Formats: sequence, structure tokens, C-alpha cells
Amino acid sequence: MFAIAAKRASRVIFSPSISSAAIFKSTSPISTLYRTVTMSATPVFSKDAAPPAGPYSHAIKTPAAIYCSGQIPCDSEGNLVEGTIQEKTAACIKNLKAVLEAAGSSIEKVVKVNAFLTDMSNFAAMNEEYSKWFTHKPARSCVAVYQLPKGVDVEIECIALP
Repeated sequence: MFAIAAKRASRVIFSPSISSAAIFKSTSPISTLYRTVTMSATPVFSKDAAPPAGPYSHAIKTPAAIYCSGQIPCDSEGNLVEGTIQEKTAACIKNLKAVLEAAGSSIEKVVKVNAFLTDMSNFAAMNEEYSKWFTHKPARSCVAVYQLPKGVDVEIECIALP
């Protein structure tokens, strides 16, 4: 197992010969960060969001950020939302909102969004709905993908401050 073993000449060195237990005995800033991140990553689930479509949590909350899994247009029972791309986008964002609230955060604390579309001809319509929710304009990427889970045409994920 590779572990952070030492700090030499301002560089972090990885060594397979040092166990992860040695990290916890160290008091270097790197070991403190490693300990903080690994011991403070908490899975988040929300009863008000669509159930995860696979073996993952809705989000992971750390002291520095909340990493939300991608949300597809489903209701809290897992039923796919039908309708326009705007309605589907709104469903994705409502799920993100529920997850963020379960994690103790909010839409207003989102700093990065990733949107996935199966058809870029939906880009303008998705933006129309998106802009209603994210008025503070967090950083964002939007990419076209071949396919999304359950055959949906939009998925949105985000990173927020706690």
C-alpha cells in the first residue's frame, strides 16, 4: 500500500514500505490533512431526492466541500420526469437542492456545476432553466455525452461549500 511517508526538501514522497499507520503517528501538515480528509468524509443521503441509481451516496461531505453525485430527472420515488428539457433540468436541480440541504448547505453555496447533455441542441433550453436556480453564477462545465443512466437526456452534479 502506498502511503504518504515523508516530507523531504518540500516534496511529498510516496513509499510502499511505510504503512498508513505511520502517517497517523506523524504530525506533519500532510499527515494532518490526510487524517482530516479520510476521517471527515461523510456520506449524505436525502429522502427528498431521487434514490441513487447505483451503489453510491447522494453526496460526500468533507470539512471543506460537499461533492454531490450527478442527479437525473427523477422524483423522490425514482420515477422519471417527463416533459421539456426545462422541466427535466428543474427536476435535476430540485434533487441537488434536497441533497445540499440534507448536507447542511444550499444552492447558494454551490461553487462548481457539471452538466451533461445527450444532445447539445438542448443547451439553450437547459441554460434557461439553470439560470433561474443559479443566480450567483458558479463555475460550470457542460459536456455532451453519448448516453446517461436510465436513458435520460440531462444530468447535473455540483460541488458546494458546507
